[in-house]
Amino acid sequence: MGMIDELGRRRFIKGVGAGLFLTGLQMQFPLPLWARSEGWGLQCLPGPRTRYDLTIGYSPIVIDGREGTSTGINGTVPGPLVRLREGDEISLNVTNALMDTEHASIHWHGILVPFGMDGVPGVNFGGIQPGETYEYRYRVKQAGTYWYHSHSRFQEQTGTYGPLIIDPKDGEPWGYDRDYVVVLSDWSFEDPETIFRHINLVGHYYNFQQRTVGEFFEDVQERGFLDTVKDRLAWGKMRMSPVDLLDVTAATYTYLMNGNSPDMNWTALFNPGEKIRLRFINASTMTIFDVRIPGLNMDVVMADGKAVKPVNVHEFRIGVAETYDVLVKPMEDRPFTIFAESLDRSGYTRGTLAPEPGMTAPVPSLRPRPARRLEDIGMGMMDDKIFGGMDHSKMKQMKRTPEHDPRLPGPNGPKPFLPDKEMVNVAMAIKNPKYRLDEPGIGLGEDGWKVLTYADLVSDAEQPYEPAPDREMTINITANMERYMFSFDGKKFSEHPGPYLFRHNERLRLFLVNHTMMEHPIHLHGMWMQLENGSNPLPFKHTILVKPGEALSALITPIEKGDWAFHCHLLYHMEAGMFQVVRVA
Repeated sequence: MGMIDELGRRRFIKGVGAGLFLTGLQMQFPLPLWARSEGWGLQCLPGPRTRYDLTIGYSPIVIDGREGTSTGINGTVPGPLVRLREGDEISLNVTNALMDTEHASIHWHGILVPFGMDGVPGVNFGGIQPGETYEYRYRVKQAGTYWYHSHSRFQEQTGTYGPLIIDPKDGEPWGYDRDYVVVLSDWSFEDPETIFRHINLVGHYYNFQQRTVGEFFEDVQERGFLDTVKDRLAWGKMRMSPVDLLDVTAATYTYLMNGNSPDMNWTALFNPGEKIRLRFINASTMTIFDVRIPGLNMDVVMADGKAVKPVNVHEFRIGVAETYDVLVKPMEDRPFTIFAESLDRSGYTRGTLAPEPGMTAPVPSLRPRPARRLEDIGMGMMDDKIFGGMDHSKMKQMKRTPEHDPRLPGPNGPKPFLPDKEMVNVAMAIKNPKYRLDEPGIGLGEDGWKVLTYADLVSDAEQPYEPAPDREMTINITANMERYMFSFDGKKFSEHPGPYLFRHNERLRLFLVNHTMMEHPIHLHGMWMQLENGSNPLPFKHTILVKPGEALSALITPIEKGDWAFHCHLLYHMEAGMFQVVRVA
């Protein structure tokens, strides 16, 4: 009776009717209960459990009338909501019903687990063989918003992912009336092996937003003829395009919100004056999203499952595998569009916050596609080194006088990266990487509203004693995009001599330096990274979106021994070589 009082009798009847309709629709378009529209917030769903049985198998998927086959979990894409409680001992039984695959797996993204429970085949277990069941068993040490996904080849691209919510044992630090999960993802009816082959052959295969003659003359007017020509020549020398922002675009992707296409319009209900919690999870394969709700401010209260001091924003960028929880309080009795636009502006997904089922709000137009400039990736036209088309034997002879950005911690900053002639995986190197945590990123910050930056994040935890780092280490993010080679320190995973070594319980300062022209969401398994953004206390992250030409640092205390994956979370980049193992011993 209380639920009817809360929604209002008229809205309750409409919501139940819509739910029954969608239950019937599930025969042709499977969606788990949590992902359906109109009222199915977490407050309407069962609470935490200590056991889940999950089966990865082939299941139908229908999007906008087109039918395909997914590797769904328990027959749905996204998979079931796994809801746990902090402190519980839990059992997650995963069965591989994909009889024609080498193996399947589930990785519990951002969750601190024992070495053998992390779910990365070839690193900390052998994978789940066809027809077999693997029991993941561990005690839950944290709370917040997370997700889970396959770590076997391209199963994540074909639907093997879902949300993971952990209720805190001592209650939430803020109050709210409604609680919704918002999973963003990208779906293609193309076989992922085909997508991978296309971008290996032609890196910009899916990019139909190349620069035009009109843009050349616009740049001439703004920057002058000589500088514009130099800029074009420099990009040509690198054999790269400044508008290759995402490797895979809306040319093949349909962007989804909780498994719903933009036309399907996933809807979450509210009563005016209620405080709504939206748990955004970027479960995409290759898509970075910019998220806003026109007409509403958002208080960002959690990043990657960890509480932060509230930051009031109009928009935030969410990298692949990141999560952000926001609170909104719509006072007007009208609908609001939840708008998630791809970084390259090739497409979007959307849903609606509405006081009644069936309502829609205006959907914003896509903004113009941005273009990178050399200075955006930390390179000048004369003094930085562009290696594309250059005799590698001359690279060592170049005078390198890197300048330490004083905003970076440590006495000297990251170690200079000196690629040698054998590093065919390196097309460019940034001589003077910059601190960019206070920048919103390409295509953002010029609309007149507040955009979240990493510099805004301040942990809401009590400030513990933080010892000085015992050691500093630099890992360089490298690529040769013309050949679709991605790597760390100039070496693909298959070429690397061995794992990176972290010492058990040491205090490590890890520098990440991006020597490519793309953003990379870097994920470290098995431990937290405390982002050194100048705040106090430092925010915790499991995935960090590193901008082109950027150098940043994170403090790490490895507490669980074993081998842990370290990789770019753009799936095709990882498969192309940007993967490595961290050994804690």
